[in-house]
Amino acid sequence: MTVGVRRALAGRREPGGATVATLLAALPVVGGAALLDGGGGGDGWRFFCAGLLAPGLSQLLFTRAVAEVGAARSSAAAGAAPLVALAIAFAFLHEPVRAGLILGAVAIVGGGVFLAAERTRPGHLRARGLLYAFAAAVLFAVRDTIVRALHAHGSPLFAAAAAILAGTLVAACATRRLPERGELRSFAPAGALFGLSYILLYEAYFHGRVSVVSPLVATETLWGVGLAALVLGRGEAPGRVLLIGAGAILLGGVAIGVSAGL
Repeated sequence: MTVGVRRALAGRREPGGATVATLLAALPVVGGAALLDGGGGGDGWRFFCAGLLAPGLSQLLFTRAVAEVGAARSSAAAGAAPLVALAIAFAFLHEPVRAGLILGAVAIVGGGVFLAAERTRPGHLRARGLLYAFAAAVLFAVRDTIVRALHAHGSPLFAAAAAILAGTLVAACATRRLPERGELRSFAPAGALFGLSYILLYEAYFHGRVSVVSPLVATETLWGVGLAALVLGRGEAPGRVLLIGAGAILLGGVAIGVSAGL
């Protein structure tokens, strides 16, 4: 999704419409899956409220990050989400603390920080984009904890649809305009992938603890760096720092899988 957004942003000065276009494309994917599933709505308003934070505010920030600092580095900075998510889960959801989970989360977050601290990024990428990505990561972590806490109050697909709907409304209010036809066409692939990712994400949190799922989701940094280099070319090409950071993230995911008995 991040790579798709980056490609669609090429030549566009204002990324606000990109967020609305991405979410609008994601909405029928998630909504259609919810209708086909036929699960009960439960307390859908709770998940709608969670969606105001993420993907609402978070996607606005993350799209801005991708526009300013690139797809690979935005994914890397967002890898800090597990550290916040685990702290919240341990404190408020009383999830069991295991050494393997903590070590894995630290490795993943450390890898993300290592990537973000890279000094050889292309000059056209502005470092302030990392701040947007870190802020989005905090919202991701809060969203993850809320979804897990409420998993007994609805079906995962309906909850994901409610969240995407809320995010779309937030983005539309923030940008104060609907996307143009060209924007919808350009961001449709990214939006479809985003919708699919939310289906999988909510299924994961309805069946697994935050301390397990969140660090594994953060391995997206590895895939973000690799796909960005493969698809976007020289501007996103990984150097030694990026490869070391990606390796740390991969090892962290393995540690969490072993600790959780996956």
